[in-house]
Parts: sequence; C-alpha cells; structure tokens
Amino acid sequence: MEVVVGRIGKPHGIRGEVTVDVRSDEPDRRFADGAALRVEAPRGSAFAHRTLTVVRSRWHQQTLLATFEELTDRNAAETARGVVLHAMVDPTETPEDPDEYYDHQLVGLAVHDVDGTLIGEVTGLVHGAQDLLAVRAVDGRPTLVPFVTALVPEVDVAGGRVVVADRPGLVTPLPD
Repeated sequence: MEVVVGRIGKPHGIRGEVTVDVRSDEPDRRFADGAALRVEAPRGSAFAHRTLTVVRSRWHQQTLLATFEELTDRNAAETARGVVLHAMVDPTETPEDPDEYYDHQLVGLAVHDVDGTLIGEVTGLVHGAQDLLAVRAVDGRPTLVPFVTALVPEVDVAGGRVVVADRPGLVTPLPD
C-alpha cells in the first residue's frame, strides 16, 4: 500500500538539496536516511527516475530540506520540481495520531448522514490546502466534502462508515 508523503519544491543550494512540501504527519519517519520513495512526475516532465533514495533530511525554519542520492546538483534538483513522493506502508499500519487516517483506510467506507441514512460511499481523497473526501452519492453523482470535523464529525474505520453532516447541495441534491 502506498501513501503520498510529499512533493518536491525548489532547489536549495547547489548540491542537489530540495525543499519538500510535506504531506505526511510523520515526516521524520517517511524521510529517514535510506528511505526509498516512489516518484510520480508531473505531466510533461522530463524527470526520468522512478524512485528516489533519501540521503538525509533536515528542518530549516519550518521547511523540510531533503537530499536524495539521485539528485547530485542544482540542475538535477530543478528537474525534480513538482515530483510527488510516495512511501510504501504495511496495510495494517495506522498513523500514530488516532484522529489521522491513510487514504486506503477511508476508500470504500459507507457515508451516512447524522440521522443514519446511507447517502454514498467514499471513493477517494483530494489533498490540497483543504483535504476533501470524494464521495459517490447513492444516485451515482460524484461529490466532494471538506474533510473537517464540522462536516465529518465521525469516522469509524472498524465499523466501515463515516458520518457527514449533510446539507442540501453537499451530497444530497438541492431541492427543486
């Protein structure tokens, strides 16, 4: 099972070090020395590597800086800009924080409203400034729900469901 752990930003210095936009709550674990990360190059990129191996990582102010074995100079680091980094995880592994979830734990969960009515199924997550649950409504429409406690007050992975404080137009359609 894979999880997205970061995205490479701009080069830092001339020796191949890069900034990393961290997408993990466990960056020290995911960017440990020797960690091999699968890469997903942006569309149209000439980046040729399939994996990157962490030589070292460090924090500079609030930015993670990483050096990868395959990026030996600034030019190589520049070609890696925008590359998404994936780490392998054991499917039984859970995040250290009990209020955090891996994408694969949520995909397939039934979505119920606060009254218990089935309103859809989680089909994925969209990561960005605000994480969104991708939900296929019972009528087949794709919808996005901001993954915040006010709208998703309960996640029960063991029970196979999430509760969404649905509002007209969020998952259920607006009335005519």
